[in-house]
Amino acid sequence: MVKRAQTSKSSPLFTQADWDFDTLRRTFDAIEDVARTDLDLEVYPNQIEIISSEQMLDAYSSIGMPLMYHHWSFGKHFLGHERLYRKGARGLAYEIVINSDPCISYCLEENTMPLQALVMAHAAFGHNHFFKSNHLFEQWTDAEGILDYLEYARRYIAGCEEVHGVGDVETILDAAHALMPFGVFRHRRPRQLSLQEAEEQRLERLAAAEENVYYLWRTIPNRTGSERERDAALQERKREMQLPEENLLYFLEQYSPILQSWQREILRIVRNVGQYFYPQKQTKVMNEGCACFVHYYILNTLYAQGQLTDGAMLEILHSHTNVLTQPDFDDPRFSGINPYALGFAMMQDIRRICEEPEEEDREWFPDIAGKGDWRNVLKHAWANYRDESFIQQFLSPTVMRRFRMFAISDESSDSFCTVTGIHNTQGYRHLRDVLARDHDISTQEPDIQIVDADLLGDRCLHLRTVRRNGIPLDTASKEATLKYVERLWGYKVEIAEANSTS
Repeated sequence: MVKRAQTSKSSPLFTQADWDFDTLRRTFDAIEDVARTDLDLEVYPNQIEIISSEQMLDAYSSIGMPLMYHHWSFGKHFLGHERLYRKGARGLAYEIVINSDPCISYCLEENTMPLQALVMAHAAFGHNHFFKSNHLFEQWTDAEGILDYLEYARRYIAGCEEVHGVGDVETILDAAHALMPFGVFRHRRPRQLSLQEAEEQRLERLAAAEENVYYLWRTIPNRTGSERERDAALQERKREMQLPEENLLYFLEQYSPILQSWQREILRIVRNVGQYFYPQKQTKVMNEGCACFVHYYILNTLYAQGQLTDGAMLEILHSHTNVLTQPDFDDPRFSGINPYALGFAMMQDIRRICEEPEEEDREWFPDIAGKGDWRNVLKHAWANYRDESFIQQFLSPTVMRRFRMFAISDESSDSFCTVTGIHNTQGYRHLRDVLARDHDISTQEPDIQIVDADLLGDRCLHLRTVRRNGIPLDTASKEATLKYVERLWGYKVEIAEANSTS
């Protein structure tokens, strides 16, 4: 806890646990003043929504968005979360924040006033700044248009249900949702979504897409003619498919021989939603670390100025500590490195390195050690890195020692485990490499690509995946994935597994 400053004393913003809207506004203004004038954060306009526990459960079930199309899976998730909540087996999040312009923060009405202060600083300024400044969100998402696009998606899918029936629409949505993790562009920048004009451009876009698909299948060479001509025409058709393709939903939307125009548009909606959330999967440590650092700094600043009471600050620190708990590796609660704890620890450490570096820090971070400008260092990191590159660049021996990190090798071919990274110079660098690789999303999800389509024969679609560390795909998941691809492609689908050469 930061000691109170001897200057800038003022009266507390609140003294009771209960909140009202006047107190929320007064506290929000004080938080915003620190965020803008001290930390110099750049944020979207804020919209704070106070919601009930049932509304929070509903937000859980529909990926947190205020607008979403209907699907049975959302109700299933709602009932599951509600059952655990009513039993006391699971609590609710204090807040949910949406990457939109304005940035919408849901605050639970059951929160006390100290918690409302915590979540406003955390979400409305920490997450908000990260959403607006980080390069992945800036390049791949359209915060200004996402709510309009979701409204369009909801109305479009509801219209499809009226025309084609709920069952047929759910069949497409079931397959699209199952393939959503493989319906994003990972290695090339996706095209910007035309969110504002989506409905107006839909008919023109779909007509062009249908024409392209029919043209593709109409011009498949027949059995007549020379073999050389057929091969040349076939290769031209495959070049138009731009194989290999990593985005399964995009390929099926563009080239499936059986889908109708409304079904293709539903695939496009689902993959656009999946793409919108893909940057969040790549920045979990940074995003939560940024939000925790911001709320911790802002609230300690307000406390030092006398605007928070001792009781309020103790409650805030209690919740803050719970979020940052890191169980030991042999604790039954351990499920890996807590991204909140790691991100916050690294950002606090960056400030320490800038202000009070040790000799070790000067060796590891010569560009920032002792320079004092920790605000701009952090803002630069928040804007230009994602989890694996942030860890690779800024994880220090101090943090590794604090978390008692070590690395082990547990190859299946060996009958024993080997400790490969300990607390020495070589071990620190190895630990940093291992942890960065562990937070690289490309190493955590299967890399499945469409590599060929038998246009002359049985129209079999060929997929390929590369085994990482010799580990094959889970059999049940692989069969389920193939089933959904076959449902959208209309013909046989096969997948081959190759061993990585790296």
